[in-house]
Amino acid sequence: MKILVLNCGSSSLKFQLVETDATQEQAGTDRALAKGLVENIGGTAVVKYEREGQKPLKQTAEVLEHKIAVERAIALLTDPEHGVIRDRSEIGAVGHRVVHGGERFKVSVQIDDEVLDGIEDCFDMAPLHNPPNVRGYRAALAVLGSVPHVAVFDTSFHQTMPPHAYVYGLPYTLYQRHGIRRYGFHGTSHRFVSRRLAALLGRAADDPGLRVITCHLGNGCSVAALRAGLSIDTSMGFTPLEGLVMGTRCGDIDPAALLHVVVREEIGAAEVNSLANKHSGLLGISGLSNDMRTLLEAEAQGNDRAKLAIDVFCYRLRKYIAAYVGALGGIDAIAFAGGIGENAPAIRERSMSGLDAMGLGLDPALNAAARGIDAEISAPGSRVRAFVVLTNEELLIARDTYRIVSGLPPA
Repeated sequence: MKILVLNCGSSSLKFQLVETDATQEQAGTDRALAKGLVENIGGTAVVKYEREGQKPLKQTAEVLEHKIAVERAIALLTDPEHGVIRDRSEIGAVGHRVVHGGERFKVSVQIDDEVLDGIEDCFDMAPLHNPPNVRGYRAALAVLGSVPHVAVFDTSFHQTMPPHAYVYGLPYTLYQRHGIRRYGFHGTSHRFVSRRLAALLGRAADDPGLRVITCHLGNGCSVAALRAGLSIDTSMGFTPLEGLVMGTRCGDIDPAALLHVVVREEIGAAEVNSLANKHSGLLGISGLSNDMRTLLEAEAQGNDRAKLAIDVFCYRLRKYIAAYVGALGGIDAIAFAGGIGENAPAIRERSMSGLDAMGLGLDPALNAAARGIDAEISAPGSRVRAFVVLTNEELLIARDTYRIVSGLPPA
């Protein structure tokens, strides 16, 4: 089945056409046929598109709303010269990335009016993400209304966390009234990476004795502790702001520090939200960039603030890894994924430095060679095996979508 996977932002639409079914998933032969991105929806948009065997395309076009963006994506997928399908009737279903499913959605589901109401009920908890996700669904429904649509939630994978891992030290009534608790995000990536890691280890993903840590490191970053393929803890919390230092997000912080800033800088809630989410992290510390590649280059040229930003990033990650070894009672393997995790050997090395006593060690040569490939990077004799694993959230969304519309349980 050919599945159209959509990830909709407030002014963007990321799309991918994936071919998958149960047999292909089992054999690992399911794959993306083409992918693209529409940016700056609401004005003159930049449209990027690529398929195997052809040079990537880049166009500009007036795209005033998400429905037009979906139409544009389908036009490229069905284009006689650059497309991969004859017409839109070949699209069997649409899979939608939805960031927040609250406590209600523990697995992926086919979207109907009741499910849509549930997603909209989570708007307050993900105001920057869920509304655009729904906008993308409505746009795709208008264009491809005859096919089933499936919601795959970032939060659902972490619904297996025990209460002691997700309850905050706040009055319990705030959890009861407003759902304030740790939810966790990047669930599609952690789920994909953990299953691929289990395969590389030659073990079943749900092996009761399997204990792993997965690190999704990109502009947004999170770590997850998994036992028997299930999430028992993760670094992101009520929102994606908690946890690691990220590209522009501050991560863990004393809330009193922000209250202090409110008073001293005379700013309100909107400004604090923007400060913590868009102007902090690597960008805020370095004063230079949120891009790790730029910071590593600047550090090599003697930029002290760039070095400090990288040191803080790696130190925070190292602390979380060590904490999750304790939460799991020891681990069998660790995986690095995401743009930084897959392509920055120096960050992996610095983040693992000093963890030898826990059985964690990298082989310098293997680590240096592992860029953009699945690869083991463990030091010889390490009790814990370490890997780089390429994440593929779109493929997981497509697999879930196929299973849901075929009456099969999510994997």
